[in-house]
Amino acid sequence: MSTSATSSAARPPADPRRDLGAALRRWAVTGGPGIGVVRVLDRHGFGSVESGQLVAGTTDGEVGGLLYLGALDDSAHPLAAEAASGTATVREAHVGESSAVAAGLACAGGATLLAHPLPAGPAAALGEALEAGRPAALLSVVDTGAALVLTGPGLEESTGDLGGVTAAAAEQTRALLRRGATATERLDVDGTAVLVDLLVPVPSVLVVGEGALGAALHAQAGLLGWSARTVTTVDDARAAVAAFTEADVLVLLDHDPAFDAALLDGLAHGRGFLGALGSRRTQAARRERLLAAGVTEDALATVHGPVGLDLGARTPAETAVSIVAQVVALRAGRSASALASSAGRIGG
Repeated sequence: MSTSATSSAARPPADPRRDLGAALRRWAVTGGPGIGVVRVLDRHGFGSVESGQLVAGTTDGEVGGLLYLGALDDSAHPLAAEAASGTATVREAHVGESSAVAAGLACAGGATLLAHPLPAGPAAALGEALEAGRPAALLSVVDTGAALVLTGPGLEESTGDLGGVTAAAAEQTRALLRRGATATERLDVDGTAVLVDLLVPVPSVLVVGEGALGAALHAQAGLLGWSARTVTTVDDARAAVAAFTEADVLVLLDHDPAFDAALLDGLAHGRGFLGALGSRRTQAARRERLLAAGVTEDALATVHGPVGLDLGARTPAETAVSIVAQVVALRAGRSASALASSAGRIGG
């Protein structure tokens, strides 16, 4: 029974951004109709909503992507066609309570939408990255609609141009990638307003070791729409960690010192979340071994051990919640304090 559940949870969930990527790539390579995109510049209401949402369309009337579960389609689709014709526009859109709830949102709300043309080069680069599940970022100057697409594991590849703020805007966006999470941010770059949609692949959780906690982590990953898999050998763990992106997560359950090699590999390339279970004694022994292997104090501080937030967890399911909660908090750059004590926006 547990093997079947784990196998199901390990399958990567469908990512609608891949369908949007395929459409963008197809539109761009045909060299036919113009392409426009519609993005959320600001919003209020709606409850908790996912960042990095895009709608794209062509002058021929084709449309791809979603904004807030389709609740903004009536506003977004005409704007996409308008932007595809070469016009950059900022427009307000509102969704009533009944329409918002019917779409699956928590409540009514409003959004400021930015629509702008997307040249074939940036469209192709963005489409290829989204379709392949690689990190990408779409940047645009709010006033002009000038567009830049960054792709690659570290967003080191660029297509497009923002004028004089290109380099500074790209650097600020690469800094956002360190959170390892999809984000929509409005940046002030040398006095120029730049909208950034950073699109990070769905996280993959690597569980090293088996047991009830491993099964609970698979279940939690499934609820979050993350993929997960379990490995039990040092070679498999090292191979998986070597391929980590910023978004990926290692949870080391096995206390065998041989698995230190996977942590050393993760620390060497500096990508992903590295977490290790174990008692204070186990953590101290692992710490001494890693220091003896040449790991610096600063690097060792990036290993989360004991992994998880202090929620008072007692069961495997509760412990799994504490672990994924720590990952979510770090990806969002939050301190994991109670919402009631925070003055920031609820829901990201």
